[in-house]
Amino acid sequence: MHLSIELDREDDGRWIAEALELPGVMTYGETREEAISRTEKLAIEVIADRIKHGELPPSALNVSFLVLSEQLAGD
Repeated sequence: MHLSIELDREDDGRWIAEALELPGVMTYGETREEAISRTEKLAIEVIADRIKHGELPPSALNVSFLVLSEQLAGD
């Protein structure tokens, strides 16, 4: 499973990262790296839960992430 992470920077300076292929998998971080890390962690937890409930095959745990170029607030 390949997941794309989209980044944006809020007006208040916080970063928001979203795994586009998993609706609702979105987190904030004080830094770009923190937002990415939190989103990767949440994505893996969501995938594991879906495997547990039979919604995805166990092979879905083969995950890779691609960080897309970030959008800055006000752009």
